[in-house]
Formats: sequence, C-alpha cells, structure tokens
Amino acid sequence: MIFIIELIKAFLLGFTVGISAALIPGPMMFATIGISLKKGWKTGLYVFSGHALAELGIFLLILLGAVSIIGESMMSYIAIMGGMVMLLFGMMLMKSAKGTGTTDFAASASKMDLKSGPVSAGILTSILNPAFVIWWLTAGSAIILQEYMAGTLAVIAFITGHWIADLGFLVAVSSSFSRGKELISSRTHKRVLYICGGFMIIFGFWFLLNYNSFSVMI
Repeated sequence: MIFIIELIKAFLLGFTVGISAALIPGPMMFATIGISLKKGWKTGLYVFSGHALAELGIFLLILLGAVSIIGESMMSYIAIMGGMVMLLFGMMLMKSAKGTGTTDFAASASKMDLKSGPVSAGILTSILNPAFVIWWLTAGSAIILQEYMAGTLAVIAFITGHWIADLGFLVAVSSSFSRGKELISSRTHKRVLYICGGFMIIFGFWFLLNYNSFSVMI
C-alpha cells in the first residue's frame, strides 16, 4: 500500500511539473502553434514525440550519472545553437505569413517548409533551449534521482505523469489553432504567424545574448 501511494505521488508530481512548465510560453509552444496552422491538430502529437525523445535522453543521462559531461562550455554552445535555430524558425514562420492572403490558407501555408518537421521541431526546441536543459540538470535531476531511490517504477510513474501533461497541453494547443484556421480570416492567420515568429526570434536573440549567463548557472 505504501509503495502504491509513492507511485501515485510520483505520478502527480510528474503531472504537476509537466503542466506547470507547459503553461509557461516558450519556443516549443510557439512552434506548435505555427506548424498546427499548416499541419492540423496532429502537430501536437508529433511535437510531443520529439520533445519526449529529447527528455528521454536527458533522463537516461541523469540516471547514468553522465550529466557531469555537460559543462559551462557545452551550455554556451547549446545557447548559441539554440538562438540560431529559434531565429531560423521565427523567420520561416514570418515568411509563411507573407504567403497568406485571400487564397486558401492551407495551400498558401504549404509554402512554409520547416524542413525539420514537427517531430524534429519538438526535439530542437527542447535540447536547444538552455533553460530546459538547465532545469533538468538541476531541479529536475534532483527529482529524478529522488524518485529513483524509491524504485524504477517510481521514476516511470513520474515520467508518465509528466508526459501525459505535456501531451495533453500540446494536443490542446494544436487542436485549438488548427480548428481556428477554418473560422478566422486570413488576416488573423497572418497575425498569428507573425506573433509566433516574433516570439521565436525574441527567444533566439535572448539565448544568443545570454549564453554566458546560461553557462554559469550549472
């Protein structure tokens, strides 16, 4: 009975951490919004798949005790690369917005080719987000290791709760915006893409300008 309670606590903790992080606007959310206007509600599933793969890699590094290989220089590199990728995503979204007009939005949106696709977008907006990496190397790492002391099933319960929160949020976002493309005007579509692209560019510049700050946080 006590072990079952521990599993429930681990699951709820994972869900709480997941939904708390998801509700904070970040590169992955804006990428999901932008791509869902083109690819539909399934975007959330694909972005989550990429995000989950990235997190699985970090979880394994934590459990294997390999997080020490990520030092200050690597964090600076992640921040710089992340900034460049976010800038690229932002510019692609804005380029797509220029293609929207009175013609069918789906056809014009097809001009936007985030070559990485939504799965890779989920991976890149995760592993190249220094704030995401730092959180898992510090607070997140402590939680994973604490759950591991309670047993492997506790870790699985935590991860399951965390991923259910991530999946639910991303699917909700992509579903909302994919339905919206059929209800709102092309001008509004254009504004949404510009806003998402603008935020991605802001994140990109912020990562590039603060790469030294990220490196000293671990």
